[in-house]
Amino acid sequence: MSETTVLACIAAFFAGFIDSIVGGGGLVQVPALFILFPGYSVPQVIGTNRFASFMGTAVAGYQYAKKVKIPWKTVIYAGLGAAVMSYSGALISSLMSARILKPTILVLMSVIALYTYRKKNLGHEEKLRFSLAVVPLYGLLIGMAIGFYNGFVGPGTGSLLVFGFVSMIGYSFLSASAISKVINVIADVASLIFFVSKGFVVFQIAFPMMLCNMAGAYVGSRIAILRGNSFVRVIFLVVVFGLILRFGYDVWQLYK
Repeated sequence: MSETTVLACIAAFFAGFIDSIVGGGGLVQVPALFILFPGYSVPQVIGTNRFASFMGTAVAGYQYAKKVKIPWKTVIYAGLGAAVMSYSGALISSLMSARILKPTILVLMSVIALYTYRKKNLGHEEKLRFSLAVVPLYGLLIGMAIGFYNGFVGPGTGSLLVFGFVSMIGYSFLSASAISKVINVIADVASLIFFVSKGFVVFQIAFPMMLCNMAGAYVGSRIAILRGNSFVRVIFLVVVFGLILRFGYDVWQLYK
């Protein structure tokens, strides 16, 4: 195994660790692939990243499912909504200028970070704001909104799913993380059909990265379950801050 592949595997482990807790593993894994394999095309990077991470997400989802009660009806509604709206988001994104898009996302992330930081008890306990009968419908709305964002921009989709289920419906951070993992697996498998069929997955890199991502996801999900909602909230804030830095840099590059 080459030194470059080893570095990619280390990045995949940390990506799996972070992603299993609150999402945002792409903040680690995608830049690592671009830096370590500059000859790869953008679709190859995205396809290889997606293949390397989907099993890690599945491992995390399985670990959560053993300890956290997952509302499957809400997950199915949200997953379907995300799948449908992701295509619409990608279509509109292709028509919109980055000079408008990226500053808008930067403001959105900043508001989310400030709101979560000020609400000290947000997501510490499960306090559903709606009756169980209508929760799946709100899950559908969240899935549609975040699915649209996923197609529109992409980075931080898992973190935004967690935030949506915590802030809008009232799930705890731990439950919201479990729900988001299952939805992410559904979305990842659907998109992988395209990437694999078009030959965009570099399997000699993707397979070892997948194994390391799974190991990181196992460790991260176990720690999250043991440490509870306060720990997940802190990691969520760290990831959102990372997203703010990412989009802040992009905006600075656009306007410098």
